[in-house]
Amino acid sequence: MAETIKLDQFLKLADVAGTGGQAKLLILSGRVKVNGVVETRRGRKLRAGDRVEVDGEELIVVEE
Repeated sequence: MAETIKLDQFLKLADVAGTGGQAKLLILSGRVKVNGVVETRRGRKLRAGDRVEVDGEELIVVEE
């Protein structure tokens, strides 16, 4: 099974949000898209290759 990371954790890891609370607010505000679709679930599981867009900036989930 492929490894996953929660959306809020990914935003913190990518330095888009400084804290879990900031990540939660960002996601709930509707400013985050996953693979082109607005995502409001902070627990959304991401896999390698998923594209996360925040305020026009695109980030791609990679495996480590």
